[in-house]
Amino acid sequence: MQRKVTKAVFPVAGLGTRFLPATKSIPKEIMTLVDRPLIQYAIDEARAAGITEFIFVTSRGKSALEDYFDHAPDLEASLRMKGKDDLIEALEPTNMESGAIAYIRQTHPKGLGHAVWCARRLVGDEPFAVILPDDVIAADKPCLQQMVEAYEQTGGAMVAAMEVPPESTPSYGILDVAEDMGRMVSVSSMVEKPTLGSAPSNLAVIGRYILTPSVMNHLNDIGEGAGGEIQLTDAIAREICAGEPVYGFRFNGQRFDCGSKAGFLQATVAFGLARDDLRDEFQAYLRDMVALAKAAQ
Repeated sequence: MQRKVTKAVFPVAGLGTRFLPATKSIPKEIMTLVDRPLIQYAIDEARAAGITEFIFVTSRGKSALEDYFDHAPDLEASLRMKGKDDLIEALEPTNMESGAIAYIRQTHPKGLGHAVWCARRLVGDEPFAVILPDDVIAADKPCLQQMVEAYEQTGGAMVAAMEVPPESTPSYGILDVAEDMGRMVSVSSMVEKPTLGSAPSNLAVIGRYILTPSVMNHLNDIGEGAGGEIQLTDAIAREICAGEPVYGFRFNGQRFDCGSKAGFLQATVAFGLARDDLRDEFQAYLRDMVALAKAAQ
């Protein structure tokens, strides 16, 4: 029987330069998608997968993240006095119990692998998940929950994967597939940001991982990889070289790259249209906008 995955690492130390000037004073992870910040979607997904310990790898200027997940007694008391119980209920998912969440500083921006390595002492000798909040995945069953259920049958390390156009492969970690079993593939190697035309497949790694504690040892040993950074995919590739199983998991759901402006806007439209309280008005507005654009052509 596999050990349960109860810890998750959230690498949130990035500066969010693609969203300047907004991110000059607001962490990118606090930017709102409809009415919830990106980090809330990540936390909700982790909770649905059975995660009970949340490890944030942060940097200077991220104190708003800590405040967001703290209780706000004055605000709650004010809402209670005004009888706004629905808003108090809306705040409930933002409150984290004492000891459930920890913050670790990444003092030097050395890449995703280094950010994950910073959490090594809190991870200890347990399997753990990694969630990148930039990757927002709309799914009936949350992506990490799908992966945890699959992991319980397979063990090993597992990465979320999806097909991307061949011309997009230089932007991703790409899997070299040993055996394709449908939703699951066995991985023979991984290449971080291959040059155009050299990718072993078009199956790309997306920001969800279930990893063994030995990955931390590999991160400790490897040097800089693509882009002069310590790459998480390089450490996972070492797992394969050591004879340990690594799987790619084709999740059910739609992924939005909210690390880009276009992806963030696409997610806003998709999540807005999925809301019963917003759909009709928003859909009517979008129809009007399309009609105006056609009329102007």
